[in-house]
Amino acid sequence: MKIESVKLDIKEGRNIILGQAHFIKSVEDLYEALISSSTCIKFGIAFCEASGKALIRHDGNDKELEEEAINEIKKISAGHVFLIVLRDAYPINVLNKIKMVDEVVNIYCATSNPLEVIIAVSEQGRGVIGVIDGISSKSVEDENDKEERKVFLRRIGYKR
Repeated sequence: MKIESVKLDIKEGRNIILGQAHFIKSVEDLYEALISSSTCIKFGIAFCEASGKALIRHDGNDKELEEEAINEIKKISAGHVFLIVLRDAYPINVLNKIKMVDEVVNIYCATSNPLEVIIAVSEQGRGVIGVIDGISSKSVEDENDKEERKVFLRRIGYKR
């Protein structure tokens, strides 16, 4: 077995959700979960089929984001893994809906940070072991940092 690190290219202004599901209809159910969250959200979905034709299934309501999802999932190419690329939304807006999709087994991350996906490669195929989301901690927040956090959350509308 071999271990690889795959770096994903998350463009400015985008957020992604990386997870695993278990059935061919997952891409359609993920689409329905996202579109029912808000018609303002723009997204693309790509899903790696794990048997049969082993295709990358895809959908979305924005062709550019759909192509981004396809291009990034090709790098991972691990069975039953899905990637959602979002614009005009944060993962917090849709994550619970995604988790409630019957086929969803696991969410690895929801982020806009630099991302590395750790992959195990065997004779059978590829699987996600985990992710490296962002950078290592540098220090502990002080009172000024706490205040900045509170101001930021209010500026983007997540706190009153």
